[in-house]
Amino acid sequence: MNAQLHQDLEHVVMAQVGRGRFRSSGEVIAEALRRFRQQQEVEEARGLEGIRQSLDDIRAGRDRPAVEVFEDIRREFNLPRDA
Repeated sequence: MNAQLHQDLEHVVMAQVGRGRFRSSGEVIAEALRRFRQQQEVEEARGLEGIRQSLDDIRAGRDRPAVEVFEDIRREFNLPRDA
């Protein structure tokens, strides 16, 4: 696979190789993609946990009608009722 990087990113990659942390640009990019994948997995897990918690709140009766929530937001931000 071949990929073209913007010049500033290419400098970052080459700097990492130059510091001896990685043996090649491919290693730098592979590590960056591994970390990106981990970050995506963490974000997905957080989202799923938020959904689970919301469903638990609903089951436990800790929910409010959306109309009330929106009214609170309007009051907090001093928004007109028709906004």
